Amino acid sequence: MDILNSMIIVAYLLLVSSVTVSSAKVSSVTVSMAVNDSIGMSKSISDDGNDKTIVSKDGVFELGFFSPGSSMKRYLGIWYKKSSMYTVVWVANRDKPIDFVSAGILTLDITGNLILTQNDSVVWSTNSQRQAQNPVAQLMDSGNLVVWNDGGPNSEDILWQSFDYPSDTILPGMKVGWDLKRGLEWRITSWKSPNDPAPGDFSWGLVLNEYPDFYMKGRTRLNRFGPWNGLYFSGFRDQNPSSVYEFTYVTSYDAKFPSNKDEIYYTYTLKNTSILSRVHLDQTGGFHFYIWAEEDQQNWELYEMYSSRDQCDNYGVCGSNSKCLIDESPMCQCLEGFSPKSPQEWDMRNWTKGCVRTKPLTCNDISINDIFVKFVALKVPDTTHTWLDENIGLDECRARCLNNCSCMAFSNSDIRGSGSGCVLWFGDLIDMRQFNTKQTREQDLYIRMANAESQSESKMNIRTIVAITIPTLCGVLLLSVYVVYRIRRNLVEKSMVRDNIEKHVEDLPLFALPTISMATSNFWIENKIGQGGFGPVYKGKLSDGRQIAVKRLSRSSGQGVTEFINEVKLIAKLQHRNLVRLLGCCIQGQEKLLIYEYMANGSLDSFIFDHTKGKLLSWPHRFHIILGIARGLLYLHQDSRLRIIHRDLKASNVLLDDKLNPKISDFGMAKAFGGDQTEGNTNRVVGTYGYMAPEYAVDGLFSVKSDVFSFGILLLEIICGSKNRALSYANNTYNLVGYAWTLWKEGNALQLIDSKIKDSCIDSEVLRCIQVSLVCVQHYPEDRPTMTSVIRMLDSEMELVDPKEPGFFPRKVSNEAANQNEISLNNEISVTSLDGR
Repeated sequence: MDILNSMIIVAYLLLVSSVTVSSAKVSSVTVSMAVNDSIGMSKSISDDGNDKTIVSKDGVFELGFFSPGSSMKRYLGIWYKKSSMYTVVWVANRDKPIDFVSAGILTLDITGNLILTQNDSVVWSTNSQRQAQNPVAQLMDSGNLVVWNDGGPNSEDILWQSFDYPSDTILPGMKVGWDLKRGLEWRITSWKSPNDPAPGDFSWGLVLNEYPDFYMKGRTRLNRFGPWNGLYFSGFRDQNPSSVYEFTYVTSYDAKFPSNKDEIYYTYTLKNTSILSRVHLDQTGGFHFYIWAEEDQQNWELYEMYSSRDQCDNYGVCGSNSKCLIDESPMCQCLEGFSPKSPQEWDMRNWTKGCVRTKPLTCNDISINDIFVKFVALKVPDTTHTWLDENIGLDECRARCLNNCSCMAFSNSDIRGSGSGCVLWFGDLIDMRQFNTKQTREQDLYIRMANAESQSESKMNIRTIVAITIPTLCGVLLLSVYVVYRIRRNLVEKSMVRDNIEKHVEDLPLFALPTISMATSNFWIENKIGQGGFGPVYKGKLSDGRQIAVKRLSRSSGQGVTEFINEVKLIAKLQHRNLVRLLGCCIQGQEKLLIYEYMANGSLDSFIFDHTKGKLLSWPHRFHIILGIARGLLYLHQDSRLRIIHRDLKASNVLLDDKLNPKISDFGMAKAFGGDQTEGNTNRVVGTYGYMAPEYAVDGLFSVKSDVFSFGILLLEIICGSKNRALSYANNTYNLVGYAWTLWKEGNALQLIDSKIKDSCIDSEVLRCIQVSLVCVQHYPEDRPTMTSVIRMLDSEMELVDPKEPGFFPRKVSNEAANQNEISLNNEISVTSLDGR
């Protein structure tokens, strides 16, 4: 009997084929026996080895049985058929899989219910209670599996539809919210793992508070979109219109949708219906908006990601009666009129207990009314304890709040036009965030304060005014002298910069300062997206709709002017898909600005060194990034007009666009050679410790091979998800290079793989990349390959040479030395004299 069972299992395994998808690896899908687009009462599909399926009319979606990843369990699901990757978007029996011993069968009974059985036992079924008349189950080109009465399709003929029971994916036209009439919730829930589609740890949906709000939930509430105020979600006020899709939020009380009385939901539609799309909630709680635009496309392209932007998006991070300001230190601050409930814990940056009033309210004293203080550009508080009336205005709203001692705040619920509706908050105010930019229309929040607060704030001590005024006048006099000096110096500096740029770069657009100032909201702090040795970088939007990144030369920078001119001269005429594109510059007054194309996903280091975001970069993504960086370097070294050595290649200088394509940036430290020159030397060593080649850090010698060394370090970091700093292994302390070299010699190189990507790795591909990285970081430049060879080694099956001992390989160091090493290997820009590590 054991032998017979083994033969059955082997025969079953030979029937299945491996197909990879983005949300799961489907290891068993065969599509050769499709049964048109519907199932009637006389038809069925079964998992008996013939793998019958049904396919939507235009071949967009397919319904059948599959096994995710390495699982041996079988599930009934719907996947995209029109793309070359079978991407599962819906699963029927998520938590009740079918084993492989006997086949599952899907039938439609006379009552209009779909029934999935195995060995005559019901595994899963629909629950339609409506009267059925010759029902038919049809798979639509929208991805919706619909059971109609005979004579459909019309909405009134629908007995049941899969769109009412989402899995981990939102498709165009699907709803997330509530059908109030049926008491039905449309909520999406992540898979438990790539091998198990059972409901996982994360879900996203609409909570029916009096003032409804969208929440992302794990074991607790993780983050909150904020309620809809008629124009935008309170916590996502900066969402830009998309050229690909448009979304709609529908409420049962919105006059814009007079026919809708029974539903509250979010949905999106595509502007170009020829594009395939999906919004996927993964096992880490991250949203991914994917598109498939071309027939010959090989992978889903990541269009947008929706996840916590920063700590201020974490639910209730600052406790009650406080607000979160991400660019302030500390980021949590009590509201005016409140102070920390536990000052000691607050000073230790434990803000969870929040804030309490410094003066009691005077609600019960009719002679002294409380006041309301207006707050603007706030994410309004959690709406769990609210009251809503869409038919009254702000004045009556204020009166109702004032007459209720439990009411702590009020606002218009709809800010369109002159504002309408009333929402009141009761009890503590939780999960507020302060934004630094203002919208054209704001949802102003009025928070109740004790009347004494306004009186105390209006008084000021005369001595304090005098103490401030006299030093200020002295300071103004000194400042005037300094300003005259700076103006003269800046005129000379400005002339030097402009002359250099006009001399070397004739066609580079020069932007006017007001244009850039307007695009970045006058360099508003919330638009700041980075900081380097050059100065801060801001996100902006030009009047023609183009998004830009503006690099602003820090006025206090000891470097900068030389690097500014250098970067303009070198990168202005470089054109390569893996190099960030310079759009222009601005030299006006004291401002020196570089304007680049905007990279939506920021720098590579923000992904690979982050525990949560690192999970979003699977191994295929990382390998794509590795090849892109290599091709960008090859262009600099060999194919550009001048031979360019970057000298500061590192994770933070690799930017990712909206499709996760890598682009090398920051050419302030780069050197250009003409003709056949391939190397040079300097007694001003610049760059980042941890990425510098030995001959450069010690002797100031740089060449294309010093960039290759930096690439090798970066390649290891992408594989490991760790920075090149002190690591402990077998009672010895190594940097990442030494750790990799030791594991390689022991035959344990796969231990280097970042745990966040192990499930998506192809071992042979990763081992090849590790070997290439070790070849790149060899001690002597002549032993290192060129970037031409690197790309050939990465992108083919050629036999690789064995690496020699790498440069800067610490064999064993003390704890004290390890600590020093960790400091020296931090990714900080260093401009230093000719001293080695």
